[in-house]
Formats: sequence, structure tokens, C-alpha cells
Amino acid sequence: MPNLHHVIDYVELGVTDLPAARSFYEQAFGWAFTDYGPGYAGIQGPGGEGEVGGITTTRRPGGEGPLVLLYSDDLDATLAGVTAAGGTVVTEPEVFPGGRRFTFADPSGNVLGVWAQR
Repeated sequence: MPNLHHVIDYVELGVTDLPAARSFYEQAFGWAFTDYGPGYAGIQGPGGEGEVGGITTTRRPGGEGPLVLLYSDDLDATLAGVTAAGGTVVTEPEVFPGGRRFTFADPSGNVLGVWAQR
């Protein structure tokens, strides 16, 4: 699946128990996962192509809601655009398996993320 610049691309769900959540989504919806460690698993796209989201123990489930991620062709330019538009950087760009990402809050306080391939 191609990634499109500044389009919603990925959603992360906070969970309290990664193995239990993984089992639930596998059984309920037939989702397949890619393990990245004890606190994170990527949700594989249809037919195993790419990823469409993830489940993580690093986000509180429920109250914070899912983390919506946009894709960027140029993460640094997008970061500059976010701050110029009045957004607040919540987490600075960081490296993760497959790329880099940062999170930001919009003027209303909604937190979103942006990621780019390396």
C-alpha cells in the first residue's frame, strides 16, 4: 500500500495487556500482527501488505483515544509546518523500526502524530 503525503495513514490503540489484546483482535477480526517488542505490535494491512496501525502499552486505553498518524514525504518540513501553524510539539522526532515520527497537539489540544520512512 503506498503512503500518501499528509493523509491519515496509521492508528495506534492503547492496551493494558498486549498478548490479550492481540488475541482479541486476531479472533474477532482476523487481524495479523508484527511484533516489535514486549509493548508494541503492528497491525498488518489486508493480505499482510504494510501496516495500518498498532497496539501499544505505552498509551493509556480509553481516555486518550487512539493516536492518529499522518504520513509525510518530508518529516522535517512537516514539523516546521506544524509549528508555524500554531501546533505544539509533544514528542520530538524519534527513530522507530521503519522510520521516524513526532507527535503534536493542535490548537484545541488534539494529539496526532506524523511519520516518515527513513
